[in-house]
Amino acid sequence: MRIATVSLLAAVIAAPSVAGAQKQVVVGQGQQVSATLSPGTRAGNVIYTSGQLGVSRTDPDSSIVGQTKRALENVQKVVEAGGSSMANVLKCTVFLTDVKDFQGMNSAYTQFFPKEPPARSTVVVAALVSSAAKVEIECIAAAK
Repeated sequence: MRIATVSLLAAVIAAPSVAGAQKQVVVGQGQQVSATLSPGTRAGNVIYTSGQLGVSRTDPDSSIVGQTKRALENVQKVVEAGGSSMANVLKCTVFLTDVKDFQGMNSAYTQFFPKEPPARSTVVVAALVSSAAKVEIECIAAAK
């Protein structure tokens, strides 16, 4: 385990209760807050990203690799806006609409986490909020 990761993990564990920490909305570059959700929130030394889709109105990509890459780029924007990096992501949840897309998702996912990947759950769901979406990814990251 890298020293920086150990230090950040220790900071998260030693931090005051997240419940007692001030909640701060985190908005990545090019993202917006809506009436019902924020791209992310930070409480103490922890950043929580909302589920990030891999679809785009301006640059559609129907491949699972392309959508996974875009979803993780969106996660990265939130994590960096919260003062951290993808190296400090501790846990991700991946939602897929087709189990057959697992290998394609994994090939793009490993580009963002080439060493010491975070803990991950992968869940197959009937549908996502956008009918064109094949994947949605949410993550939790440590921050200083």
